[in-house]
Amino acid sequence: MATQVYFIGAGPGDPELLTIKGRGIIEQADVIIYADSLIDSRVCSFTRSDAEIYKSSSLTLSEITEIIFNAVKEGKTIARLQSGDPSIYGAIREQMAVLEEHGIEYEVIPGVSSLFAAAASLKTELTIPDVSQTVIITRMEGRTSVPEGESLRSLAAHQATLAIFLSLGMIEKVVLELLEGGYPSQTPVAVVYRASWEDEIMLRATLKDVTKRVRTLGIKRQALILVGSALDPARKGCRSRLYSRNFSHGYRQGKL
Repeated sequence: MATQVYFIGAGPGDPELLTIKGRGIIEQADVIIYADSLIDSRVCSFTRSDAEIYKSSSLTLSEITEIIFNAVKEGKTIARLQSGDPSIYGAIREQMAVLEEHGIEYEVIPGVSSLFAAAASLKTELTIPDVSQTVIITRMEGRTSVPEGESLRSLAAHQATLAIFLSLGMIEKVVLELLEGGYPSQTPVAVVYRASWEDEIMLRATLKDVTKRVRTLGIKRQALILVGSALDPARKGCRSRLYSRNFSHGYRQGKL
């Protein structure tokens, strides 16, 4: 049975950050369902002129799947566009489960996460030798709970680079949890609002002053919080050995 349904990571915002494969499917699809509150509408400029386009921000799961079921019955190709990469807070598992219950084949096309768009805008590397070799992707507990042991306070004990999604509206609680978990008050923080969009805002601060500065900007959502020493542009960690002249690996013999 040929695949008719595609979950596509539409990237962080900039339409040019769509993958080639994702764009190709969008150009051919009969039906487009896209998360209009998070995806730049210009992505829909790649669609066929006769494609059916649905905005999903006001739709329920049953309404979304009904559109998909009807299109599948008519032999149409459906592109379900999710912001960033679908695997990170994409809320697609429940959609895929319904398709599986009905025996409908689907494929997932990865996309560029806002995490990586934010790091690119900040011109930083999230994993620096002797500074941080671990990136933890998480969120603050709010209306959506987090599993026991995954509170920000618990994760802070690792002193790794934290990428905190969907939490800017609770910035005071975020900071309190991180401080109580062990991060020093001078720990570097970056807040990136709408990474890769034309109205992108980048803020560099510390845990001590980030709350006040975020409130001054007036942003409450669609922003990623990054925390950790790797974000300090003045911090000089060890260089990777990969390109050192005396480091040997499978493709090059080191020179003394």
